[in-house]
Amino acid sequence: MCGIAGVLDGQAATGRDALAAVAERMGASLRHRGPDDGAIWVDEAAGIALAHRRLSIIDLSAAGRQPMVSRAGRYVLVWNGELYNFRDLRGRLESNGAQFRGHSDTEVMLAAIEAWGLERALVRANGMFAFAVWDREDRRLRLARDRVGEKPLYYASTGSTFLFGSELRALREHPSCPSGVDRDALTALLRYGYIPEPWSILRGVRKLPPGTFLEVDPNDRSLRPPTPYWQAEDVVARALAAPRLSGVEAVDATHRALSDAVRIRLESDVPLGALLSGGIDSSLVVALMQEHSSTPVRTFTIGSSDRANDEAPEAKAVARALGTDHTEMYVEPAEARAIVTELPAIYDEPLADPSQLPSVVVARLARRAVTVVLSGDGGDELFGGYNRYVLGDAVWRRARHVPAAVRRPIGSALSRIPPESSDRLYRRVEHLMPRAARVRLPGDKLQKLGDVIAAPDLDALCRALVSQWHDPTEVVIGGVEPHVAFADPSSGPSLPDTVDRLMYRDLLGYLPGDALVKLDRATMSVALEGRLPFLDDRVVETAWSLDRSAKIRDGQGKWALRRVLDRYLPSELVDRPKMGFDLPLDGWLRSDLREWAEALLEPKRLAAEGYFRPEPVRKLLDGHVRGRRNDAYRLWPLLAFQAWLESERTRPAAPA
Repeated sequence: MCGIAGVLDGQAATGRDALAAVAERMGASLRHRGPDDGAIWVDEAAGIALAHRRLSIIDLSAAGRQPMVSRAGRYVLVWNGELYNFRDLRGRLESNGAQFRGHSDTEVMLAAIEAWGLERALVRANGMFAFAVWDREDRRLRLARDRVGEKPLYYASTGSTFLFGSELRALREHPSCPSGVDRDALTALLRYGYIPEPWSILRGVRKLPPGTFLEVDPNDRSLRPPTPYWQAEDVVARALAAPRLSGVEAVDATHRALSDAVRIRLESDVPLGALLSGGIDSSLVVALMQEHSSTPVRTFTIGSSDRANDEAPEAKAVARALGTDHTEMYVEPAEARAIVTELPAIYDEPLADPSQLPSVVVARLARRAVTVVLSGDGGDELFGGYNRYVLGDAVWRRARHVPAAVRRPIGSALSRIPPESSDRLYRRVEHLMPRAARVRLPGDKLQKLGDVIAAPDLDALCRALVSQWHDPTEVVIGGVEPHVAFADPSSGPSLPDTVDRLMYRDLLGYLPGDALVKLDRATMSVALEGRLPFLDDRVVETAWSLDRSAKIRDGQGKWALRRVLDRYLPSELVDRPKMGFDLPLDGWLRSDLREWAEALLEPKRLAAEGYFRPEPVRKLLDGHVRGRRNDAYRLWPLLAFQAWLESERTRPAAPA
């Protein structure tokens, strides 16, 4: 796991010293991603400089250093990530005469590109990665990103200069990097809570979409669109064309795929552990890790003093049952609140997912003892774990038969009920309800139910379920919502099933745009590598091959995963409502964070900056702090951007 960056001057008019200097700065900005080593490679005649920061995981020797030149000297590679099937690929390459200097996965990927070409190497690669490879023969630069988007890669083309890097901060070390805010991307941030690919917060800077590669010809100033080598649409199409698995057959297939995905992610030359929340996904990952390990697995959990949102006791019980070496830490509210001011520096681009705070805390805890962790991220999106899948499907199956003219006023009425009122009523009757039927944030969910009921069609329902703001352009000045493929009903496969439609959208949108960004920045801020077995391409294909009954059954998600976990743990340890580490944002914004929020959203300040219309923002904040309704999750994207904008004022300009 590392940080990569580079610059290509298409006119080759930049001297070696200048190329080396900017590459050094770009690499140095990513030191947190790779504190173990750093190096650059420069070809003045070609106008290219590559930078690499190394977090040593496999082959800690100098043979694993980057930028790495291929054995024949044709290719130069900077790589961020892990190639999990590198031993298998190395065997194939060696049988065809390839020779290796060390035992790193980076060297195997480089040899694969040299032997098979970029696209065939990508198709055969099982891993998480973002990389750049320079071809010294045809003088072209190529960038590539893993199938689902675990590792980030930004790029920009300005005139004859092309820039790329693992994070925005690397590109901004070059004076040619665009600096203006993309107002269209800002509207997407308000709707979704994240900025989806290919946009970034900076106008003119793009993210390479997952499952694609980009070819840059320095002699051609018109940048070609990225080329896909893997598409989720193809996976779904194959699944829909074949009989889908159910029952024991579905459970066995899931078990086999996930077990091997865990096994190949245990390869490491440094200490390794797992993040354990006590939920289905992380518990299953740890169970499979322990099955493949001869020693107790190191597991890490954070807890909350708020028992309603605390899974630490459940995680501890799971750890005890599996025999792991467990570490837990309880987080005080003041500690979590203090991290709020660090988020712009950690994430480098606005992200409005409040769970980024506990993600940072647990990453810091784990890094005290290990350098690599496995996590259960991806299980919800692939196996039907989110409540919105169950809610959306149940409501739509009933509501679609009711005329829209009847549904809309009912939905609007539910949406207007203050969440606090619903929460108070719920607390009075919660003890009478079965444990599995209890929910978190009932008032917020009732408002969301109103939005769903009022939706005119299935695509509008899907959009309502994932929207923080229903019309971001009402507050973003000059912003137009960008077209995103996952929200376009005319693109992608035909999915009449509500659950399939929602999970497909999350696979292309929420997962790479939010969940994986959250984990990558949180872990890499402390040079901790996160590995995700659920996002192995074989697990993805297996998940889509399952019948819906193997995912959602009796109003409960992840049926197949639960049945696999039954083979390792008593069901009572994990059979409970989905919790997570919820932050009391609504209360914080009325108390400890109120002064911070009011300063960032002060009307005169907003008017001077010119991004948000002050009137609707002030009305929203006033209504929240006075307790009229809970708008914490609508305020958070505004605050995430404003905090990021505040951090921009102290960012030093790149040397000319």
